[in-house]
Amino acid sequence: METPINFNEKKGFICDMDGVIYHGNRILPEVAEFIQWLHDEDKEYLFLTNNSGYTPRELNQKLARMGLDVPEEHFYTSALATAAFLREQAPGCSVFAIGEAGLLNALYDAGITMNDVNPDYVVVGEGRSYSLDTLTKATNLVMQGAKLIGANSDVSGPIENGIAPACRALIAPIEMATGKQAYFCGKPNPLMMRTGLKKLNCHSGEAVMVGDRMDTDVISGMESGMSTVLVLSGVSTRETLKTYAYRPSIVLDGVGDIAAMARREKA
Repeated sequence: METPINFNEKKGFICDMDGVIYHGNRILPEVAEFIQWLHDEDKEYLFLTNNSGYTPRELNQKLARMGLDVPEEHFYTSALATAAFLREQAPGCSVFAIGEAGLLNALYDAGITMNDVNPDYVVVGEGRSYSLDTLTKATNLVMQGAKLIGANSDVSGPIENGIAPACRALIAPIEMATGKQAYFCGKPNPLMMRTGLKKLNCHSGEAVMVGDRMDTDVISGMESGMSTVLVLSGVSTRETLKTYAYRPSIVLDGVGDIAAMARREKA
């Protein structure tokens, strides 16, 4: 049973990106109208991604290439969530990191140093620097006492011609070889959602989580006390819903429907 949401009464919107805003290098239908509605109505909004590879500036430029102008401060990534977690847990710690610029920059900005001899943590994100050599190095550092951290728990992510293994799949060999469990900082970790709400200056009851995945977006919104919108523009279908014991507040075809519904409510 769907729970109606009055979008006009909500203050903040946290939106997943891939499958919600774009797919690959293609903006999804009616996204520009949705972003325009957010601006017109003075809504607070944050684009949240579990992809740890990009910096907020790179995401800003990626959307600009597709014709959307979204300032850097409206992006929050699992890399930033990971850096914030480590800064909170162990200020000034050192890490051996496997990942792209998004992860490395976030760690540096949080005052965390790189160390491939005796780091406090091994941190794994997605990235082309992943190889048998870096995997072996990471495994032995964990065996020597470094704690294992994953930027997110996604097993796979969509790419233009199929799927690519994501962070959870990449970290699994280290877990299996060492017998140690990783701690994951991205969605659906409620820490990431709480930080998102703080950035929006919003209470969970005033906010909406919009995503295309039940297992990361909807569950993280629901467990944080937010209204949840599942959009069918990404990986999930109406059939997907039947395999989960929980439900989103509402199911829509895409984010354009949010703006359309809000305008109808106002009329």
